[in-house]
This record gives sequence, C-alpha cells and structure tokens, in this order.
Amino acid sequence: MKLAFSTLGVPGLPMAEVVRLAAEHGYQGVELRAHPEEPVHPGIPAPERAAVVEEFTKGGIEILTVAGYARVAAGGDDGPVLDELAGLVELAHDLGAANVRVFPGGGGQDPAEADAAAARRLAAAAPHAAERNVRILLETHDSHRAGADVARVVGTVGHGQIGALWDLMHTWLAGEDPAASHAVLAPHLGYVQVKDIASAEDPTPLPLGAGALPLAACLATLDGDDWVCWEYEKRWHPAAAELPGLLAAGREHLLRLGAGER
Repeated sequence: MKLAFSTLGVPGLPMAEVVRLAAEHGYQGVELRAHPEEPVHPGIPAPERAAVVEEFTKGGIEILTVAGYARVAAGGDDGPVLDELAGLVELAHDLGAANVRVFPGGGGQDPAEADAAAARRLAAAAPHAAERNVRILLETHDSHRAGADVARVVGTVGHGQIGALWDLMHTWLAGEDPAASHAVLAPHLGYVQVKDIASAEDPTPLPLGAGALPLAACLATLDGDDWVCWEYEKRWHPAAAELPGLLAAGREHLLRLGAGER
C-alpha cells in the first residue's frame, strides 16, 4: 500500500514544508489541493510549476494528484467546464502528477441529465488527458455520493483516462458497504481517500481510527500496490487538531489495517 496525504490538511503550507512532512513521516505521495488560495493552482506560471517539480523530485515524493474543483455534472454550458478541465490537465502534466480530481456537482438537477452532462464532458476531455498522460478521476461526492453513482457515469464514458476516486466518507454516508463500493468502482478505481469522523452529524476530522468510518473494511478490499490518501479536512474545520502531529500515527494505523491487523 502506498500512502499519501492531501494538502487540504495543511492549508497554505509552502511546498518545501509539504515535501518535508511527507518524507519525514513516511508518505510516498501528496495530493495537491489546486485552489487560488493555495501555492499550486492552474493560474501559476511555468517557472513556479518547475520549482514545485524540483522540490518534490529533490525530496523523493510523488505528486499523486492535482485536486481540482471542476464540477462536471453542473448545470450550464459545457465550455467553461471543459476549459477548467483542460487547465487542470495541463497543470497535472507540468507537475508530473498522474491524476486530476474532479467533483460531480450535479445537485438540483434531474439525475439523468446530471449523469449525461458529466459523461459528455468527461468524454470530451478524455483525448486531451490521454495526450498528456493524465487520468481524470471523478470523486464519490455531493450529487454522486455512492460508488454506484460514479461508476454509472464513468462506465458510460468508457475511456481509460477517465476513472473514479473513492472517498470513503461519502460512500459511507450514502449507506453503501465498502465491499459494495469497491465492487462497482474497482474497474475504474484510481485510488482511495480515507478520513475519520465521529458521525454523520459531526464531520469534524479526527485522527484515523478515532471515529466511525469503516477503514478496515475499506482497506481489506484493496491490493498491496494501491494508493491510499488521507484527506484530513482541516481547511473546513480550523479548530481541528493540526495534521502534522497526526501523520506518524495515521501512517502506522493504515499500515496495520492494510496488513490485516485490527
């Protein structure tokens, strides 16, 4: 099992510090939140992109994903969504990241129309992603919270550069058992995001193993070479404990569960 953490857990932290944290705590990769309030986003110029690559290369840490905010099932014209996807793919390519994360964002629409919009836009973006050797991953989130929802869209696209990102919290909130989530997502799965929370009513991030999410059942479905990324949502919960102090114990917990220990 290869481990990463998301920079959502360390809002605004300079890239050199992100690399240091990953290296010191035994994480092989990092998921970079791509937002204008962060050091890395589609608006940064080529020299800044090259500097980020240099930092990660020097530290021996992989940039797993550019975590974007494109909403592929949202209402409105396709053009702005496709432009956003293209910018994220270019950023991932320039950084050497394997993946781009996107959201569904189809709330308030007829489900069939949301599915169709997402599939159409992802299919249109797939050739560019293939040219850049980047995979676009649709996350189990918001309007498409269950694995079955995301698998339905990605399966319709039917392109190897379009896959799924399994956010365990959202499939759990959808009432989907981890084995069922994995069964439908496995043909398309890029990697898994894990986290822990106290309950459906209290999503404040907790140390891994301190909450209610079925981490062991999730990890039991995975292969030994799969990526698992800890998405600690500190950005949305500023009063939560600081992530750097939790990274070592979180890594050990995931490795114990991945080895079948309970």
